[in-house]
Amino acid sequence: MDFRPVFLVIGILLSTLAVMMAVPGVVDYFAGHPDWEVFMVSAGVTLFVGVATALTCRTGSARMVPRQAFVMTTLSWIALALFAALPLKFSELNLSFTDAVFEAMSGLTTTGSTVITGLDHAPPGVLIWRAILQWLGGIGIIVMAIAVLPMLRVGGMQLFRMESSDQSEKALPRAAQIATAIGVIYLILTGIWALAYWFAGMRGFDAVAHAMTTIATGGFSTSDGSIGHFDSIWVDYIAVAGMIIGALPFVLYLKTIQGEWGALYRDTQVQWFITAVVLIILVIAGWLWLERNASLEHALRLAAFNIVSIITGTGYATDDFSQWGHFALPIFFFIMFVGGCAGSTTCGIKVFRIQVLYAAARTQIHHLLQPHGIFVPYYNRQPISDEVITSVLSFFFMWFFTFCLLALGLGFLGLDFITAFSSAASAIANVGPGLGPIVGPAGTFQPLPDAAKWLLTAGMLLGRLELFTVIVLFTRSFWRG
Repeated sequence: MDFRPVFLVIGILLSTLAVMMAVPGVVDYFAGHPDWEVFMVSAGVTLFVGVATALTCRTGSARMVPRQAFVMTTLSWIALALFAALPLKFSELNLSFTDAVFEAMSGLTTTGSTVITGLDHAPPGVLIWRAILQWLGGIGIIVMAIAVLPMLRVGGMQLFRMESSDQSEKALPRAAQIATAIGVIYLILTGIWALAYWFAGMRGFDAVAHAMTTIATGGFSTSDGSIGHFDSIWVDYIAVAGMIIGALPFVLYLKTIQGEWGALYRDTQVQWFITAVVLIILVIAGWLWLERNASLEHALRLAAFNIVSIITGTGYATDDFSQWGHFALPIFFFIMFVGGCAGSTTCGIKVFRIQVLYAAARTQIHHLLQPHGIFVPYYNRQPISDEVITSVLSFFFMWFFTFCLLALGLGFLGLDFITAFSSAASAIANVGPGLGPIVGPAGTFQPLPDAAKWLLTAGMLLGRLELFTVIVLFTRSFWRG
């Protein structure tokens, strides 16, 4: 395998990360905080490595075959997390190497789990760096879902190929054009939400940081109290709207701008997602109204914010929902798995896979009733190929198998049942908070042993890269090909 194209891309990505790393350095400099030197030195080191890697791996051919794309995708996310951890490791927070890598990986994968306490008094550079990591991770996830995963045929993502041709060299230029246009939309949406937060009463710094992590459905906040710190109905509902915007397919925003006004509401994935969110909100709001004697308005506000936050994998919180009772707890646990739509910044299994599985199960039931009948499963009014169904079924198996292994590993390390299971679910679904007093909305992952943090870091990477992108690298047949 020719690794030059792989390391060329990694070098370019590291150079981009270095440029972004200078932003918190400037913020700390004007705030009079000494950590600006840490960010600038880290940016210099990252830029040197990135440029040197790119220059030494230049190649005349820009064509990348699927085997190289598998390696590039996994190695680039690992390299970015390691270099992004440098300023966190050497900042005033004095994080251990394990904690710094955990925080960086949590940021880039838009998971939102944190090991940092005392955010209200943390250096501004660190706060904005965490937000930038999630913002970069969000756009990275969209580009990956549009350009890379469909080519790799991972987890049924081939449903979203940009062209019917299987030849990746034809599909990639088209995907690159779309990714560029979507990047502009992503930037504009971030600006709109920053202004909205500012008008709702946030300081400019907080507004920008939260706009980045809202549209990226990341969940990092500038306060230990998360969005609940601001105690504002307007902030809550602006966040809800932003999280939903981030959870819908960005390609459909582009189609809407291009004149296909019905692109969003005609998409069955969007219909299923919005319907599920509304129904779950109504159920939980009713539960809070009846069982906790909350006013109807307050119950709807609490339910809407926290349900949308968890189902989209954002991880913001306005209340400790793990204390909402025995009925609410399993609902929050199960919606951790769902995630949003394919081609969005969200996490989890994704709605389209549930739709494909439902269509396949429905077809199987019809076959049982009429063995000689011909029944074809459909997704978005298009027939689903056997290849896609097999890919989705394989993804479901590996997803839950990996979740079980993570949970067992965390249990072996001494974590209690609720902490182990919810932490595993949170990591692989890239949600952020778990359940219970330790890793719940009111806690952090700081008390966990280092071995558990490394396990969860690996889980975050696996979940974000759709499992098979990483797992395939550990097979002998991959390296023989």
